[in-house]
Formats: sequence, C-alpha cells, structure tokens
Amino acid sequence: MGNNQKKIILWPNAERDIGLAMTRKVKGILANCGRSTLIYPVLGNDLTPIPEGIEPATLEDELPLAEMIITFGGDGTILHTARATADFGVPLLGINMGGKGFLAELEVQDLDLIESVASGGYMLDRRMMLDIELMRDGKTIHRDFALNDAVVSGVNKVIDLTLFGDGQKITQFSGNGAVISTPTGSTAYSMAAGGPIVEPVAHNIIVTPICAHVLEAKSFVLVPERRVSVEIGYKKSNPAYMSVDGCDFVPIQSGDVINIRKSEKYTYFVRISSKSFYNMVSEKLGERT
Repeated sequence: MGNNQKKIILWPNAERDIGLAMTRKVKGILANCGRSTLIYPVLGNDLTPIPEGIEPATLEDELPLAEMIITFGGDGTILHTARATADFGVPLLGINMGGKGFLAELEVQDLDLIESVASGGYMLDRRMMLDIELMRDGKTIHRDFALNDAVVSGVNKVIDLTLFGDGQKITQFSGNGAVISTPTGSTAYSMAAGGPIVEPVAHNIIVTPICAHVLEAKSFVLVPERRVSVEIGYKKSNPAYMSVDGCDFVPIQSGDVINIRKSEKYTYFVRISSKSFYNMVSEKLGERT
C-alpha cells in the first residue's frame, strides 16, 4: 500500500529527540526515497524552541492529506498523537526514544526499515478506542475518548465502586479504583493492577479493579458491545479522580456515574517489522537478567 503523492508527517517529542536529530535523520532517509515530509514538534510550540531550519506543519491543513505520522518519543508521545489525530484516521508509526515504548513499532536501531515505509511495504493494525462519559445528577459534564484506558482512582484513600455491564452488576468493592482498558491498554496500568494481557488488535473491554479490598473482585474481559458503567458510592466519600490515557485528572465525587463504551473512532498502527506481539511482550515486559 502507500501513495507517493501523500506527505508523511514527522511528529517528534522535542524533549526526547534533542535538537530533532533523529527526526532529521529519518527526514533524510525519506527524502532519498523521493518522499515529502513535514515536521510538527509535539512540545516545540510551547516548551522547547523549534530548532533552526524546521518549519512546523499546520496540522489542520495537512492531516487530511497525510499518508501517516511517524512519532519520535515514548508511549506518551504516541498516546498524545493518537488523541490529537483520532478524527482523521491517519496511521501512526512510533520510533521509540522513551522507556519501554510498548506502543512503538521501531527502536532507533531499526531505521533501515524506514525505507519500507517509503515504498509502501507495510500493513495496518486497527486498534479499538473507548468513549467515556462522566455524568453527575443525570447530566453529562465531561466527555473524552481513550486508546489505552480510563482510570478511576481515589486520592491516597480507598473509594467505593460498583461496576456494571449493560446495567447488570459486575462487581462491587472498596479499593483504590478501577481501570477500564482496551486491548492496546491491557499491557499498561491494567496489567500492573493484575489484569490480563490481551492481543492489541482484539476487540474487548477489560475491567480491572485496583487493590480491591475483597477477594472476589477480579478482572473481567468483556465483549466490545458491552456498556460499562462505574458508579462512585457513598460509603467511602473520599476525594477521587478520573484520568483518560494518563492525561487530565478530572475530579469525581460520590454519586457520579462514568459510562464507557466502544468508540466509533479507531487508531491505526503501521506495522513493518516481523516481530510478533508475543516477542514484544517478552522483550518489553520480560525479566532482565
């Protein structure tokens, strides 16, 4: 696949790719293959001066015509990019310059594979997303969407939660909170809370309690059509918040209801390496000796 008439947007985290050195290198590789690129520094406009000679892209104009976006940074950069571009459906290719970089397809030593991008030698993985709605007194007060997860958590104290699937009670407990994740997010906070690892191209909703104070509170893997509701109880009326994809912390309170369902939006990931998901799990999450 691929279309040589379309541009490739390079989206570096300027705090990770210092001086945009790696971005410039990839830009040169693509230029040698006859491909046109634009650079949009994620943090360059606000936190870090844009390096001399870089003219950032105007995304509103360029995204609808782009073939893909290549990100330079960690998983946070990819999540930021996915959220910013979800309405356009432009595929993402991540080059890891962060920590584990579980969402990234390539490491910095894999740049020889960039030529495959130029020639269209890649496939796309379609990842489901979640729509999130926070309701208070029967009214929607906040909406968001997630590629990884929505986290409901107490602020240093336990809270009382009841979780429902299509109105049927799944579980009720006091604890630190709950993670409602996509398969893509199953290897993030959900896994750390004891949830299962799910292949990222699967379509499921994973519900995982965080430090529940009851033995029966286990992780559930639900079909994608299920509507998950999280009700904040009154037994433990402690300060709490909701965070979506690790972004803004939205205060929540007893009586609030958070509805979560499969979104009509998708994130598309470019896949060019032959590395399997199982290899990735072993490599990124396995024990180091």
